Amino acid sequence: MGPETHITNLLYRYAELMDAGELEAVAALFEKARVKMAGGREVEGSAPMLDQWRAFVRIHPCGTPRTKHVITNAIVEVDEAAGTATCRSYYTVIQQTPDLPLQAICAGRYHDSFVCEGGAWRFATRDYSLLDCIGDLSQHLLLPVS
Repeated sequence: MGPETHITNLLYRYAELMDAGELEAVAALFEKARVKMAGGREVEGSAPMLDQWRAFVRIHPCGTPRTKHVITNAIVEVDEAAGTATCRSYYTVIQQTPDLPLQAICAGRYHDSFVCEGGAWRFATRDYSLLDCIGDLSQHLLLPVS
């Protein structure tokens, strides 16, 4: 498997874990990463990311956020000699709850960088501030988003 596949699999693993409500496992993906949040604030490491998601993401009685994160348009650029890569991608979050019909609730972009350590790729950075379209987030987030 080439580095591009490893990297896109990390994107998809993030979505799979988030949609399953496995916030600890999602946070572990960012153990050594620096994440830019809305407003330019930065968070580094898995513990602060877990705190962020616990504070923001609504977990429903089923144990999940009742979402599907769809990640598309991944443009992966790898520098194998340096052991680094970047990826720009789009995301759309779809949600359905007893109070909300099936619909897209937000869409935006991820700008990520990766490093290869010991033959394994990991997140190095993520820009989480690129939220382009906002719908009804009332059943997904615990705090309002403008």
